[in-house]
Amino acid sequence: MRKEAEWVHGARVTLNLGFDPDAELLREAGSMLEPSFLGALHAEIERDLGPAAAPFALLQIGFIHGLRDALRIAGDAFARGRCEPGDARLAPALALRFAAPLRAGATGALEVEGRWSGQGEAAARLSLSGRCDEPACFLSSGYTSGWLSGVLDADILALETTCCAAGAEACGFVAREAGAWRALGDGRAAALLDALPFAAFRDLVRRDPAFPTLESQRFDPEAAVVHIWGPVMVIPYSGADEALRAVELIGRDPGAREVSVVVLDLTGAIIDDAFGALALEQIVETAEASGAETVFAGLSPLSVAVVADLDRKPLFVHKDVEQAIASAFRISDAQRRST
Repeated sequence: MRKEAEWVHGARVTLNLGFDPDAELLREAGSMLEPSFLGALHAEIERDLGPAAAPFALLQIGFIHGLRDALRIAGDAFARGRCEPGDARLAPALALRFAAPLRAGATGALEVEGRWSGQGEAAARLSLSGRCDEPACFLSSGYTSGWLSGVLDADILALETTCCAAGAEACGFVAREAGAWRALGDGRAAALLDALPFAAFRDLVRRDPAFPTLESQRFDPEAAVVHIWGPVMVIPYSGADEALRAVELIGRDPGAREVSVVVLDLTGAIIDDAFGALALEQIVETAEASGAETVFAGLSPLSVAVVADLDRKPLFVHKDVEQAIASAFRISDAQRRST
């Protein structure tokens, strides 16, 4: 087990507790949250760090994964309040269910209640040491805290309030901004907040070149630039040849090898029923040959009929580019979950 530490922005940040970040199994949060793996993870961390330190290590590991997923999938446009937790456009690796929409709590800060659909971590905890005296799903709390912090662009702690490992029927949590928790004087929340240097963790995630984020590659609809955000490629249509060259990068360029959905932005383009239609079919066919789906966006009224008559059609057509990008991430997530 790696137990390295690093000073970031004046805070001592514990890194890689309990896992090797280069291990293929742990490059995705979904792998680490598998029930078959959770028990082994809990056991190893507790054995190496002791029962007192293990909860904080699990919290930190979960937080980094949750924040990484939020910034990679949701991006800056969503992180600044254009959607609510539970929006279908956001697909966290951990199954979250929110009891109500995001609201302002008694202090005026952001607050939301929810639960985790599965009981994987609680079951792992029960298997490891039997029934607990208090909530014990620290990895899940960390992931939820990181994910909400990334989506809402705020410092959020999700504190588990009920836990199956402690005899409850479900594992539930309350998430609040760090300042609101401190104002409430909750002792458990204060202890967990001490283990979460939010700014330092954001810096760590953003400095990881293996996990590009939408925030580091903002989408500018006015710029004729191809954007690649993990599994999603966005191509502003400025001509058939340029678009085809971009699609051909999939499977050939290391920077595009993860792409599984292509968004073709046709804003401002008028597609004729001869050469233009043929070009679109070639783009769809080329993407499919590389194992990628295609989504069209920004279709003008003059081009709707042409696209409807294509022999090779895109998976979806959206009027709005941002909606198309959100749809592309939903599709890529569904692809990942089905494999």
